[in-house]
Order: sequence, then structure tokens, then C-alpha cells
Amino acid sequence: MSKYSKEDIFRIVEEEDVEFIRLQFTDIFGMLKNVAITKSMLNKALENRCMFDGSSIEGFVRIEESDMYLYPDLDTFEIFPWRPQQGKVARLMCDVYCPDRTPFEGDPRFVLKKVLKKARDMGFEFHAGPECEFFLFHTDEEGRPTTDTHEMASYFDVAPIDLAENVRRDIVLNLEEMGFMIEASHHEISPGQHEIDFQYAEGMVTADNIMTFKMAVKSIAKRHGLHATFMPKPKAGVNGSGMHINMSLSDLKGRNMFEDASDELGLSKVAYQFIAGILYHMKGMAILTNPLVNSYKRLVPGYDAPVYIAWSAKANRSPLIRIPASRGAGTRIELRCPDPAVNPYLALAACLAAGLDGIEKEMTPPESVDRNIFDMLPEEILEKGMEHLPETLGEAIEFFRKDDFMKKVLGEHIFTKYLEAKETEWHLFRAQVTDWEVEEYLYKY
Repeated sequence: MSKYSKEDIFRIVEEEDVEFIRLQFTDIFGMLKNVAITKSMLNKALENRCMFDGSSIEGFVRIEESDMYLYPDLDTFEIFPWRPQQGKVARLMCDVYCPDRTPFEGDPRFVLKKVLKKARDMGFEFHAGPECEFFLFHTDEEGRPTTDTHEMASYFDVAPIDLAENVRRDIVLNLEEMGFMIEASHHEISPGQHEIDFQYAEGMVTADNIMTFKMAVKSIAKRHGLHATFMPKPKAGVNGSGMHINMSLSDLKGRNMFEDASDELGLSKVAYQFIAGILYHMKGMAILTNPLVNSYKRLVPGYDAPVYIAWSAKANRSPLIRIPASRGAGTRIELRCPDPAVNPYLALAACLAAGLDGIEKEMTPPESVDRNIFDMLPEEILEKGMEHLPETLGEAIEFFRKDDFMKKVLGEHIFTKYLEAKETEWHLFRAQVTDWEVEEYLYKY
């Protein structure tokens, strides 16, 4: 059932003195784009008649195919509470359509919609909840971001040690005004690092919320004179930022399909198969959950990020997948490798598709690893048969290139464009000479 009708949106725009509406969409790399219209053009937008130049968006279309249409999703209408309260600014998330009025296969939202439909056709509804971490840093005299912070706070610290308590409060209050249900906010382990968790929701809502969350955090941080970054590992020697994704399936009546009270671990056959599917496809989809050169600087031992493809049903945070203690209606799995640089539509689509594949093929996960993997000896890891996550973007590219399953999930267009862009990124990175190399080798050699 829809949250808003066209009439509802026209009424809210008038009652709330909304003057500008941003029509937002996401490119294949997870960058939020938009075109702003005045309320006088709202009717045109709601009739799906607003166009843009798709050839100017990286990874979209060629110049001779450039006319694209934006189809607003009415249920995503929100007013930005941090913008002026006279002549307010609102937004609508949009799907991208071709000139012939067919969905554009390069639209990440379209990819997630396809996988969500497959889940529904199988009798499932997909739910997800992110744990999104970010850093707050100072800016320089010209307003450009730095990696400097005055604070030295750590996990769960409070003011005055946590200097950004009021910034987080401002972010939370603004998000709640936009309809977010915030479950928790706190300082994270590294100085300047923070986490805000919002409520579990249906898959598309969660992906939209992640995009909105990142925009809001950056906008509100800037009002406080700070720069918010979702870069996975902005500083060496400290923990990077993750975005653990909690996931579950329900049936079409809302019953949690991961729950089975008769099972020793409280997990259903569907849950085990879903876990097995993700573990099986993890290497091929790592480039979607960890998309940057920098992502793999976080996935190293010693910084609370997973390194091996394994799972655990115990209170163990070292494997790739863990099962949080909550059971019954709250039964879920937590994938711990994703970072906040992801395109949430593609990452969630990959996770769901992999899990559904595990269900369809009745896969069985390997034995649960209930020890701290970081303390295990190499021979013990070998004995358990645990495989390593890709250690570099280059490795992830090679697994992705050979993965026909991921190609089918994403479609030819996104698969090809994404692969080309990541190959370019890896090539450019490999051609760089870093400060570390100069300091390590210049004098010696």
C-alpha cells in the first residue's frame, strides 16, 4: 500500500511551503545525483515527464542515447529539515527510464527491484538493517576536508571526551524529523569515528534510507564546520568504518523464515541455506560490498574486520557472518564485511540473490566457527577449509570478472560498466608512488 498519493504530495507542498523539489537518483557507483525543480514543475515531475542527460552520468549511456526519464517514487517524498523553513526543500527518489518508457537496466534501483521480485515470487520478503559508521574530521581554512580531529574518544565514550556528541544529536533529530526510526547512536572505536543505527526495514526502503542517511550526515556535519566521510579507511593504524548489514526473510504474512525453535541454534533450514549461498558467492560479490581500493585496507587482521569466509552462531565477531543473539521474530544474520562506500542497491541485491541461490540449490553451510579466528594458527584455518576474502581490489576484480552469477544479477550493462571502472581504478592506484614507499626505499636504494 502506498504511503502517498499525488494529491497528498501537492497538499503537503502547499501546506509546508515547499518551494524546491530535488529529483534524486543513484549512479552505478553509489553516488547520489539530483535535478532540482520548483513546485510549479511538480505536476510535470509526477507525470514522469522530467528528463535528464544520461550520457553525462558515469556508467549510464552513450551520448547518442542520452535522453532519460525520472520516475519519482511517491513514497520517498521527504522535506529536508536542515534547509530553510521558508521556501522549504524536499526530495523524491526516482527510478530511471529509457525514452521508450522501459526501465533503464543501468539503474541500480531497478537491479534491486528485480531481485526483490524474485524473492516475493519465492514467497519471501527481504528485510535489512545497516550499522553505518563514519568519521568526522576538521576542514582547513579553505573548507577542504582533512583527516585531523581534536578528540581522542573511543568506544561508547561520552562528553566531554566525545567532542561530537552534539553533532550526532543534531543528525539524529534531523533524521527522525524525516521519518527515520533511530535505534542507537554512539562513538565508535577510533578517534573521530561514529555509528548511527536505524530501524530494520524492507530492502528497498533500507537502500533508499542509506542514501538519505549519508546525504544528511554530510550536510549536517558541514553546518558544524566538520567533514563527514564514509571512506572505509581514512587513517592508518586505527579501525576503519564498516557497514554491517543485518538481514532476514519473512513469509508474505510477516513470519520470520529464519526462525526455528526446534533447532539447536534456533535457525531454520532456510536460514542455513541463505548463509551458505552468501558464503559461496562472497568472493564474486566482494567488489560490490567493498568497492574501493581503500576498502581492502580495512579488511586486514587486527582491526575488527573479517578476513576469512566463515560464519558463527556464537558471540563471535571475527567471522564474515555472525548470528546475533536475538531469536524468535528477531532472528537474523549479520554480514560484517561491507563498508559504507557501497552502492546499497547493488550490495543488497547481491546479498539477497546469493542467499536465494543458496535456498534454491539447498546449499549447506560449512561448520560454524565458534572461536576467535584471529587467534587461530594457519594450520587450523587450513583444516577448517576457510577461504580468505579478496585482499585487494585487484583480486576482487578477478573473482568478479569470472562470476557469471553476479553478471546475471546485475545485468550486462552494469556488470560491464562497473568492471571497466574498477579496472581503471585499480590500474591508476597501481601506478601511484606512495609516501610510504618513498620513506621506506629512497634512502636505502
